[in-house]
Order: sequence, then C-alpha cells, then structure tokens
Amino acid sequence: MLRIIFLFVMMITAMSAQTQTRNSPWLKKYLHQHASPFLQGILQQPDSFRYQLIYTQINRDKNNKPSFKHFYLNVDKGRYFNPASTVKMPLAFLALEKLNNLHIEGLNSYSDMLTDSARPPQTAVTGDLTAKNGKPSIAHYIKKIFLVSDNDAYNRLYEFIGQQTINERLQQMGYNTMQITRRFVRMTEEENKYTNPISFYNGQQLIYQQPEAYSQFKFDFSKPRFIGNAHYDRDDKLVNSPMDFTTHNNAPLADLQQILQSVLFPGSVKKSQRFNLTTADYQFLYRSMSMLPSESDYPKYDTTEFFDSYTKFFFFRDKKSPVPDHIRSFNKTGWSYGFLTDICYIVDFKNNIEFMLSGNIYTNKDGVLNDDKYEYNETGYPFFKEVGEIIYNYELNRKRKHPPILDDWKKVTGK
Repeated sequence: MLRIIFLFVMMITAMSAQTQTRNSPWLKKYLHQHASPFLQGILQQPDSFRYQLIYTQINRDKNNKPSFKHFYLNVDKGRYFNPASTVKMPLAFLALEKLNNLHIEGLNSYSDMLTDSARPPQTAVTGDLTAKNGKPSIAHYIKKIFLVSDNDAYNRLYEFIGQQTINERLQQMGYNTMQITRRFVRMTEEENKYTNPISFYNGQQLIYQQPEAYSQFKFDFSKPRFIGNAHYDRDDKLVNSPMDFTTHNNAPLADLQQILQSVLFPGSVKKSQRFNLTTADYQFLYRSMSMLPSESDYPKYDTTEFFDSYTKFFFFRDKKSPVPDHIRSFNKTGWSYGFLTDICYIVDFKNNIEFMLSGNIYTNKDGVLNDDKYEYNETGYPFFKEVGEIIYNYELNRKRKHPPILDDWKKVTGK
C-alpha cells in the first residue's frame, strides 16, 4: 500500500514538473521596474494575456566563444499558445537537412521543385513567377518564409519533408512536446497525413522523384487544449464554447528558441540537437533570416504592404517602425487566433551587442476566436516594442569582460 502511495506521489510530482512555470526573479523585477503603465497593465495579468518571455544573455570568452544565460518569465510548456507561422522555422531547417540526407548527386536547395497532386484537396505547383528562373525551389520557399512568412511556401516544405519525418525527427532531437500536424490550408486531419508527389529537376534533367507519402505517426492528443469563450467554426457559425486546439500545431516557446540557437550557434548545443546542415546551408539561412523585404529582388515585394518591420515584432513592428541599418534581427514570427510570437537573435554592430529574446502574447479581449477581431495593433505590437526596448537598453549598459566580435555576422548580412 505504501509503495502504491509512493508511486502515486512520484507520478503527480513528475506531472507537475512537466508543466511547472519557469520564472526568473531578476527578469520579473527588472521589467516591472522599467515598464510603462501600459506594460504594467499587461504584466499584472499573466492569465489574461498568457504572455511568456525568454531573455538570453550571451557572453563571450577571450576566444570569442559564446555562453548563454537564460532568464524566464511565465514560461510553461503546458500553457498552450498557437505557434502559427513560427513552425515554419524548424521546417526550413528540416527541408535542407532532408536534401543532405538523400545524398543524390546534383540535388540541392536550388533545384527546380515541381509539386504534383495525387488526391483532392491537394494542389500542384509547376512555376513561381517570383523566382528569377520562374521555377519553385526549396531555397526560394525558405527565403519567402523568412521574408514575409509565406504560407504556401510552408505547405510545400511540409509536403516535401512529410508529416511523419517532421515529427519523428523533432522527437529524436528532444522536442517531445512539439507536434506539427497540418498545413496552412483547410484540410482534415486525415488529408494532412497525405503529402504530394514531388519531382526535382536541373534544367530538363529529372534528378529525383518522391512519391506520395502517408504518415503513420501517432500523436498524443490525450491532453485537451481549449482557448477562449466562443469561436466561429469552419462554416463561420458562432459556437458558444471554447475553441479546441488539441490537434493543432504545438511548439513551446523554449523549444523554438533552442531550435533557433542550434542553427545560429550549433556548437552551443548537443550533437543530437544539431540539424545536418552544410556551411553553405548555414550561410543561406543567416542571410534569409536577417534580410528585409526591401533588400530582396527575387521575390520583389510591394514595401507598402510588406514593409521592412513586417516580420520583426520586437522593437520595430509597432507603427511600422524602420529598422536601423546597424541592427539585425535573425528571427521568425507568427500571428494567429490572437496570439503573437517572435523568436529572435539581435545584433547591434554599432554598439557591439548581441542577445536572444523570445516572447508571445494573447490579445483577444472579447474571448471570441476566429472572428479576426484581435488587439494586435493596440496591445500586441506595442508590447513587443516596449519589452524589446527595455532589454535592449539594459544590454547597452551591461558590462562585458570580452566584447563580442561580430565580424562573421557583418559578412553574412553585408554590413
């Protein structure tokens, strides 16, 4: 009997540890001390705004080797937020990894990628007018993902990698809570298990054909996730009950930041958490993650719609603030269902500072989801701007034993 009680207590303790909220007293105190009344109002309501923040100090040794110190506020893997487009980031990395793992001569991220359809509601892609050669490719899709968070580009990478490979690989790397279940287009759970046939060409030469695939991956949907008070369903009918996100994509904030760190600083994580990427892959990703829409010729964007801070939430997205020439954000953002998220690494070449900052917030005052009535402009973007400025100002005055040498980042961004 005592043994049973002991095991029960251990089980409850383990479950509690899995959903334990992480808070760093210093970060909480510092933000409250420097917050405006607007930000104070948010920080004092963690349950309403469901915000989470991770600030990471980066310190260099005499050989410029970085070390990382993480500070958390309200971070909890059990506190669900819709990751929206942030899941495009790991898929960009996994797509390049899959190309490398195929070991097919002549196949690379710039090879023409023609997607077929095997069943409804799948769709085919045989051309891309935004590409220089008029053809889609893995590299072009990745570039569009980081520049403007293109949904179709994500869908095509999802179809190339496959649902099963995506989730098996993420679990293999230790991201056991993450689940990537769907494209960003209306499909059922069963339809999202099927992925399209794809062919790769170099010019007229066929170099690789991938048949239609079906995912056998078994997701753990045992923990239901409900958000809000009411929602509109697929038929635009109001349902007076919370929206069910149990089978939606899931990507905890700490996992997303770790994934970004593993690509920016692969030597800082265990080998098991590194993607199989080449030096050329890393350089391409660094350029794509930090590039601004106005700097891209292919694709060429209307910068009145896709302004430079379009996907740069911390510091810049509020009021479409310009991005200073000496600052770069290597990041991925996401926005959907009232949730806003930004995972970023910031470098300031003028003041010689660097740090990582990740956060999310829920802005849905009326509690109704899927009605497109969210307080992104009134609450979300100003939240990211002020938090970013508080941390940035702290970094400006933080003493470092060894200032970072940022020459490699200057080269990759052309600064």
